[in-house]
Amino acid sequence: MPRPSTADRIALESRRVVKVYSVLARVYDDVFDWVLGPGRRVAMARLPIHTGQRVLEIGVGTGLTLPLYPRDCRLTGVDISEEMLEQAHDRAEGLNLREVDLRLMDARRLDFPDGTFDHVVAPYVISVLPEPRRVMEEALRVCKPGGTLAVLNHFHSPNGVMRRLESWMSPVSQWIGFRLDVPAEVVTGTPGLSVASSERVNVFGLWQLIVLRRAD
Repeated sequence: MPRPSTADRIALESRRVVKVYSVLARVYDDVFDWVLGPGRRVAMARLPIHTGQRVLEIGVGTGLTLPLYPRDCRLTGVDISEEMLEQAHDRAEGLNLREVDLRLMDARRLDFPDGTFDHVVAPYVISVLPEPRRVMEEALRVCKPGGTLAVLNHFHSPNGVMRRLESWMSPVSQWIGFRLDVPAEVVTGTPGLSVASSERVNVFGLWQLIVLRRAD
């Protein structure tokens, strides 16, 4: 039996992600918010979002970050899962957020012109979607020159033992929505971006918040 092509494999991974999160949408907040919420709050504290600025959240999910944004910014959130977005719409409605635009969209093909946003936020999405480098390229493209990108994610450990364990567990973790073996260089090595800060967040510091700037 012939091995699937790269395009077929990526398409299969994309369908798997959509399927996994269509199920997780029902329980995502209860299962993940207590673990991942602190990182979201730190990210918002680090972003210099000013009145009227445009912000894009890639992987807005159920909208857990929505109440943390300044109400006077112009926020757009995209996600690949329709079920997750339904939860985000309900949350935005409950918070009476009228300046929030939520769209079903693949982060590898963002339907926005170049340089649309002052800030781009990618919480816990780089290790979820296939082609993470392409996601970063798209995030860079839609960010204005001089703008900020904030990436929250678990990255492959530099510790040899942990690194091997994560590599071994990653094929299993994919079935609950994420990979464990994505290297930080996928984010920090994106041409056109410079690292402004990096810090450990969440339980035991197992996740990392990387804030980057796009060159003017």
